[in-house]
Amino acid sequence: MTAKAKPADPADALDPRKALVPSVVKVNEARVSSGFWPKITRTAARIPFADQALAAWYAARDPETPMAAKGMIFAGLAYFVLPIDAIPDIFAGIGYTDDAAVITAVLAMVGANIKRRHRDQAEDAVQRLKGK
Repeated sequence: MTAKAKPADPADALDPRKALVPSVVKVNEARVSSGFWPKITRTAARIPFADQALAAWYAARDPETPMAAKGMIFAGLAYFVLPIDAIPDIFAGIGYTDDAAVITAVLAMVGANIKRRHRDQAEDAVQRLKGK
C-alpha cells in the first residue's frame, strides 16, 4: 500500500497481514500524526464515535500499548484520516458510517489495550472540541 493508496473495503484497511508490516505501520502512523487532529477538530461535534476515535488515538500514543495493537489502531485511524474511502465523508448522514465501522472493528480487536485513562482523556478532549 503506497502513501496515496486506499483500500476501498474497511476489512482490507484492518488486514493484519498488511496493517502490521513495519513499513505500513510507519506510513499509517505518519498519516495519523499529521491528519488526525485537524480532522477530529472539524468533525468531533458531528460524529458520534469521536470519543472512541480519540481513545484509540491516546492508546496508540501510549508507550505501554503493545506494538501489534498500535499497528491496528494506526490502520483504523489512517482510514478515518484519509480523504478517500468506501463512502465519501461529504455525503450527509452516511459519509462517516464506514469510518465508524472501522473504528468499531479496531476497538473489537484491540479494545483491551484502550485503558480507562485513554477513555478519560478522550472524554475531556471531546468536551473541549465540542465547546469550540
